[in-house]
Amino acid sequence: MSTPDHQPPDDGAPTGRPPRRPRPPQRRRTPDADVPPALLLVDKAPGMTSHDVVARARRVLSVRKVGHAGTLDPMATGLLVLGVGAATRLLGHLSGHDKTYEATIRLGRSTVTDDREGDVLAEASTAEVTEDAVRAALAGQVGALQQVPSSVSAVKVDGRRSYDRVRAGEEFELAPRSVTVHGIDVHRLGRPTPALLDVDVTVRCSTGTYIRAIARDVGAALGVGGHLTALRRTRSGPFSTDQAAEVEVAGAALAAGGGHGVLGLTEAATSVFPARMVTAEQAQALVHGQRVPATGAPGLHAAVGPDGRLVALVEDAGPRAKVTVGFPAG
Repeated sequence: MSTPDHQPPDDGAPTGRPPRRPRPPQRRRTPDADVPPALLLVDKAPGMTSHDVVARARRVLSVRKVGHAGTLDPMATGLLVLGVGAATRLLGHLSGHDKTYEATIRLGRSTVTDDREGDVLAEASTAEVTEDAVRAALAGQVGALQQVPSSVSAVKVDGRRSYDRVRAGEEFELAPRSVTVHGIDVHRLGRPTPALLDVDVTVRCSTGTYIRAIARDVGAALGVGGHLTALRRTRSGPFSTDQAAEVEVAGAALAAGGGHGVLGLTEAATSVFPARMVTAEQAQALVHGQRVPATGAPGLHAAVGPDGRLVALVEDAGPRAKVTVGFPAG
């Protein structure tokens, strides 16, 4: 009786090599080009670093090209601006804008981090501290200042982050930095204990201002110490928390084509810079890095083509305007 030359083995019969294990299903990774460039206006939750927020956005969108403008401490909440895809090219031009914060300063206690998460350094009763004295000390923090950053800030000292040096037990002094506090509004004073005094404020300031340092310096001026117990960024440049959403919500909205927490590339750029409409020929020239007639006004302008697409950020250089940042199609 004849048999086939090639007969498959019975199930479980040895084949000379171990059976292949089935591969787990692979999650499809969306190419970055499939997600339109945009800004995500995120309302950051407490306990997350800015890097954590970026990582979550990358997972939601399945893209790698995501960045942020203006770091927020893990304790802080509020507005964090993310760029996706080509919109990351805008981020370097966004971080320099003024900011607005809601904060609670606790007087009567100083900490190593100048906020509630650090070990207590010293305590002193605020029983004799008056509201007028508090307001005067806060007024002393308004205007052009030479502010010493918190020792646990991200400022680099000889190439290393300040907070890394603190954790290593090193002693050092940070150089003061020029900042401007435009205004501090006092909303409420309250006593969580007879010895402590909480002050709720709104701070409007230039980029680079440390609200923790304001709390520290106000406490020092009053002789009782101070630190920050709450911090929320409500505005950065033209953007506010009213436009923001949780990172997962904003990311899902972008993936679905737009929604709350999402600003398309052209809308984002023209929210920050004056729009300059260009012809199709000028748009093509800008795509190739060529110059076009000057805008006639100082500063960056968002060059927008006839189709409504952002072509470039341009700036006058004599009689012609040059490309500062290009946004090629595709």
